[in-house]
Amino acid sequence: MTGLVLSAVGTVASGALSGAGGEVGRRASERLYGLLGRTGADGGDPTLPVTGAERTAAAARLLEHARSSPEFAREVREWVREASWLEVRTVPAVAHGASRPRMLPPATAVFTDRADVLARITALLDDESRAPGAPAIAALVGPGGIGKTEAAVHCASELRDRFPDGALFADLRGASAGTALAPSDVLARFLERLGVPPAMVPGDEARQRDLYRDCTADRSLIVVLDNAHGDAQVVPLLPASPGSLVLVTSRHRLGRLVAGHGARSYSLGPLSTEDSISLMRRIVGDTRRAAPDAVVRAVAEGTGGIPLAVCTTGAGLAVREHLSWERVARQLSDRIHGHDQEGGAMRRQGPDDAPADPVRVSQDAAYAELDPDCAAFYRAIAVWAWPTVTVRCAAHAAGVGEEDARRLLEQLARVHLLEEVGEERYRFHDLTRAHARELAVAEDGHVHVAAAVRRVAVAELRFAAAADFRVLPLRWRLGPAFQGLTLPANRDPADGRHALAGLRRERENLAAVVRAAAHHGFNDLVWQLCEALWGLHLLLGFHAQWIDTHLLGVEAARRDAAEFGDPRAVGRMLTQLAFAYMQVGRAAEAEDALGRAREADRDCGHRRGEATAVEALGLLRLKQWEFAEAQRCFEEAREITAGIGPGEAGREDVPRATALLEHHIGRALAKQRDFPAAVARLHDALARFRRLPDGGDTYNAGRVYMSLAEAHLDAGELDLAGVCLDEAVTAMTGAGAARQLADTFEMRASCHRRSGRPAAEATDLRAAAAAYEDGGDRSGLDRVRERLAELEA
Repeated sequence: MTGLVLSAVGTVASGALSGAGGEVGRRASERLYGLLGRTGADGGDPTLPVTGAERTAAAARLLEHARSSPEFAREVREWVREASWLEVRTVPAVAHGASRPRMLPPATAVFTDRADVLARITALLDDESRAPGAPAIAALVGPGGIGKTEAAVHCASELRDRFPDGALFADLRGASAGTALAPSDVLARFLERLGVPPAMVPGDEARQRDLYRDCTADRSLIVVLDNAHGDAQVVPLLPASPGSLVLVTSRHRLGRLVAGHGARSYSLGPLSTEDSISLMRRIVGDTRRAAPDAVVRAVAEGTGGIPLAVCTTGAGLAVREHLSWERVARQLSDRIHGHDQEGGAMRRQGPDDAPADPVRVSQDAAYAELDPDCAAFYRAIAVWAWPTVTVRCAAHAAGVGEEDARRLLEQLARVHLLEEVGEERYRFHDLTRAHARELAVAEDGHVHVAAAVRRVAVAELRFAAAADFRVLPLRWRLGPAFQGLTLPANRDPADGRHALAGLRRERENLAAVVRAAAHHGFNDLVWQLCEALWGLHLLLGFHAQWIDTHLLGVEAARRDAAEFGDPRAVGRMLTQLAFAYMQVGRAAEAEDALGRAREADRDCGHRRGEATAVEALGLLRLKQWEFAEAQRCFEEAREITAGIGPGEAGREDVPRATALLEHHIGRALAKQRDFPAAVARLHDALARFRRLPDGGDTYNAGRVYMSLAEAHLDAGELDLAGVCLDEAVTAMTGAGAARQLADTFEMRASCHRRSGRPAAEATDLRAAAAAYEDGGDRSGLDRVRERLAELEA
């Protein structure tokens, strides 16, 4: 029992600051506080056990008191059981085979050669001498354009029948350190595809890595990690199962992966001339007139055997009916020897005596065949390394309508200068984007490049601001991008969820837009984009991106304020950054950011922002079990809010802000066991939420009813708790809050259990199971199903 209690204390305490486990995790944390308070050790209120020694001492106190009190021992066992679900809250879904990811992109129909690569990887899998207990790892190394991605995808496709639990794929974007994805971003994506609900993905990389290893420990997977910048990107993404295969592609040697993890490294070189001819003919097809073998060979040799160059050249021949093999051969020869079509000398990249780059030669030849509009479009959409190029992004980058953008994107894809990776979603090979951007700078100039970036940033801000407003319409916002936004009269109840899904789809592009705008000094757009990402991050996490973008937002807001921008944005960005730090358990950094936020808001006279910073500090204190200090912060924030006068910024939000603060105060009082005062403040909050315009705030009224139920449960008033939970079910049903409704049913089932009503408990557990299943929360579903099985046994 000692080990179980210590493990539970560690799980609950480590998740207390970050919010891991959602409402179930919060209640487990606060229940631990209550249990430790009843041990009476050391006097005073318990403190959150942070260090290993503090957690060991807390577990010892629980066990010592349990030996002298059978009732206390029963409560500790029940709490340990709840905590165990936080520790493995997503693993049961994986173990049941609920999610078999199929993330491999389609293999190319014209793949040529590389049979030796497949043979080597197959031999690696069958090699009994490789390191036991670890996955098989193959690293395909070679220069850009050599066909590493295609080879990895081809091999994974050929071998996937040996890996029945699915395939994971990620483009790590490691062409440069600036574009390389953080492992945390990839882990979040992989965990979701392995069955972890987005809201339950841990905020910090260490816990993501632990959960990823748990989720992959007993699975037979293929994991393709494409375009790695270095070992540090790859190592956290290695699965735990020795029955898995990892294929890594990189332009760089991965020494740590080889030396420390037993990877086998395979270098890819150019295709032979014969294989280049074969690939070229497959791409061009048999619709073109026959060409002399010598001419076809000249074209193939002109590509240097680099698959990207072969494909680009072949695509041009395939789609241009009047483009002859002879002309292409002549173009490639001229460009290799440094001459343009008129025989003049061409500007060469690199030293004069360096051999011509076959990829650049083929790109130049393909570009020369584009009509002027398409050539300008090609340059415009490459002004920044967008993760994917959407129709909206392309249209605004080039300053054309969306129908023209669709036509031009398709035209570039047909000649292999773009790759279509999803519905109306395209991607450059990074060498092709570098070619296009270099042309943009040379032919259009830096001013035009910056203007294209700004047009994209404005368009993405409009999209994100409108979507965020639909996700959280009642929150207060800063920035002109949010002015005039309204909701439709007959709004679909699912509209907010659809808007959140849209933000999630564009998440990586939006983060890239923030970085692009910051690079070009568009400070007003940077902080407004961060403001527009609040709902996405608050509800779905993606904490590494949240912190990275908001650090840029803080600096941008400061620069903008120094140039006659909105000074209130500084405090706003710092407060949102503090919330991100809280979500990953970095309490000291969160507290520092909130102190700076309050100072910035006070300096510019923004009382609404100052109140929010003080309120956020109170929420941090709640997580830290400092309930009296939390109450003091909420009371102070309420005083600041009350001082917002008519015509002052934030005045229209005062009624809702006051209701929220009353709710917080009631929660803090309940944890101090001042139940009469807590219930009075919670009822005041309830009345305030009901009086809000447009029929009141049903969702937050439901949250207050849940807090009232918790207070009554802590006071031992089970019947009153049941009445409040009945009201909470009604409110959450009316608000369409599926996840909170499931949690309410589960909480009411717990109330029935304590009251000795097993039939009513089972009914609510079934209702919770249905709600968790509808919301895709596999861990919640498994948790209540296990309890149902116990009841029915």
